[in-house]
Amino acid sequence: MKSKAVKVQVKGPSLEMVPRRYEEIVNAITAEYDGLSDGFQQIARFFTQNPNVIALESINAIARQCAVHPSSLVRFSQHFGFSGFKQLQAVFQTRLATASPGFRERVSALEGELSKNIDHGNLGYLKNLVVRDIAALQQLLDGVSEASLAAAAKALAKADTIYIAGQMRSEPIGLLLRYLLTMLQKRVVFLDSSGGLAAEMALTMTKSDVLVAISFRHYAKEVVAITEAAVEQQVPLISITDSQLSPIAKGASVLFTVPEEEYSFSRSLAAPACLVQVLAVATAAVLQPSKRASPRIPTVTEMALTRHKAKGKP
Repeated sequence: MKSKAVKVQVKGPSLEMVPRRYEEIVNAITAEYDGLSDGFQQIARFFTQNPNVIALESINAIARQCAVHPSSLVRFSQHFGFSGFKQLQAVFQTRLATASPGFRERVSALEGELSKNIDHGNLGYLKNLVVRDIAALQQLLDGVSEASLAAAAKALAKADTIYIAGQMRSEPIGLLLRYLLTMLQKRVVFLDSSGGLAAEMALTMTKSDVLVAISFRHYAKEVVAITEAAVEQQVPLISITDSQLSPIAKGASVLFTVPEEEYSFSRSLAAPACLVQVLAVATAAVLQPSKRASPRIPTVTEMALTRHKAKGKP
């Protein structure tokens, strides 16, 4: 057993290359992900999607949630140069101690603030959803950078055609983005799966276009295929997903990760909806340099009135 652990550790990075920060661990896992075994990939996904769980819970509890034996977590840690799981866990604990409150902590705090509200029946469902949405939106603020928003807005503003791929529960997010960008007079193609031609339509994308891919667990296969085709065709890709290990994250020019905590039908669209709205506003700011301080997305009614005035109609 000891010799096996030594062999795994030798394959990992040298002592000087052992990740010391959370971001370094995630980057190392992402870089090696495709070459990991199925078991290690399963662990990698859990680690990157549940960093607070890794920091706070015991190795046995984490192993149960990850559906692996605790020894697998030890070997996984050794693969990346750590002496054992505890050493890797310490990096996650440091992140938690220095970072702003995580999703679970925010939910607990918000529930305390709203404890006087009715917490049963249909109003109880509403309270639960609102609390989680507020926490998700706060977490979105921590996870999105100015540089990413600026890069995405610049790409969307200069694109000849903007293609949007989003299916299943991500479809409403894609439709919202299509509406907003269309109001900005951009040429937008929504890759709708209903006609069975989404993959073929995607083949018309060029390097002067942009693909916005939106998908969360469990990832829509057609969106993944379209994303892979875009990367192969060197089409600029903006991905909105839940993890750096998402199949639509690889090759993205700009990546937005919107972590999710729930694995039920009630998974909220509040955070991704807010994200695509700010992408549209940021794009408007690029397209309207004279109004950069207060960019505006016109409504359908306003655009109709503008056309009427242009034709000289009262």
